[in-house]
Amino acid sequence: MTFDPPLQPGDTISNRQLTELFKCSSQGGMRRAHATESLVLIADHTLSLYENRWIDGRFHFSGIGTRGDQQLGFSQNKTLAESPDNPVSVFLFEVFESGRYIFTGRVVLAEAPYTASHPDIEGRCRSVWVFPLRLIGEERSPRIAEELIQKNRSRNERLARKLSDKELVKRAANIKSRAGCRRATINVYEKNVYVAELARRKANGSCQLCEQPAPFRDRHGRAFLETHHITRISEGGEDTIDNTVALCPNCHAKMHALNLKSDCRRLKKKAARNVYQHTLFGEVIFC
Repeated sequence: MTFDPPLQPGDTISNRQLTELFKCSSQGGMRRAHATESLVLIADHTLSLYENRWIDGRFHFSGIGTRGDQQLGFSQNKTLAESPDNPVSVFLFEVFESGRYIFTGRVVLAEAPYTASHPDIEGRCRSVWVFPLRLIGEERSPRIAEELIQKNRSRNERLARKLSDKELVKRAANIKSRAGCRRATINVYEKNVYVAELARRKANGSCQLCEQPAPFRDRHGRAFLETHHITRISEGGEDTIDNTVALCPNCHAKMHALNLKSDCRRLKKKAARNVYQHTLFGEVIFC
């Protein structure tokens, strides 16, 4: 009888809970549990050794073995490779934050395993077995918060900056040439269109940070400027005219990348002048 854990895709549990539930080891990326006749796969995205990712609805999972060429007949690589013909149920978890295991669901081998070249734990190029997996039935992968994905990407970017050119060349050889794609959730803020338009008009065609004219005009002939909240909405900033400015794409990217205090102070002064008044004759003027 197939083991049916009381979990729904997207549920997050601790390593201790996972161990107790599946009655498996508390370590490793492939954990065989004889008591529940299951194989638990852990795709830990906080580790840079493997390239586990979704491509066209398939999760490409790297086998175990951190040194030298991996062997298909070794340990749980063999269990997973033979899973279409053995009674073992396979379950996938993903980790984006240490200690937090997100349940993806029950999976099966979708295609035959294939090999790819990747550096091992000591940086030597070696052959790795990769298992294309799919969720059973009509299930789809759970949506992962974009913040978690971006946090993981930023962590990997910091690691990449520390590598030598030689190490980068080795790690640039991805499992697949195509980019990975996964379902994610994002917080969409419904910003006030009137505040945004007023900020653009106050800018009068020039960036409010570098004070240079907009780099181009849009298809309607208007100077292209992007609105920016000085104190970000996600950090409690208000969607008001005194917190909104209009920037060229370059300065907008700079604010999101650096968010320098000196630039923030300068923009706050500019935004403070976005206050407007009506004259007796109905004309709008900016103070």
